[in-house]
Amino acid sequence: MRESLIERKVSEYAKSQGWLTYKFTSPSNRGVPDRIYLKDGICFFIEFKAPDKKTSKLQNKVIKRIQSKDFDVHIIDSLEEGKDLFVK
Repeated sequence: MRESLIERKVSEYAKSQGWLTYKFTSPSNRGVPDRIYLKDGICFFIEFKAPDKKTSKLQNKVIKRIQSKDFDVHIIDSLEEGKDLFVK
């Protein structure tokens, strides 16, 4: 399954569960996660990958920086794994 399809389907599911979701781009900061999700005071990021693809060194550096500020960043490469984040 392609990364873009996983991202779209997970985001559709999150919206159906009441989450706000935004495509996260930062023109002067490459390597940021793909999406940010918000609901009930919870905020986390997801970096989507095609199955068996890995994050780049730059992405890993940015993810660690975000995590150092106590925010969760998930790396998701399947629809099921993504949906599980929103089942609580």
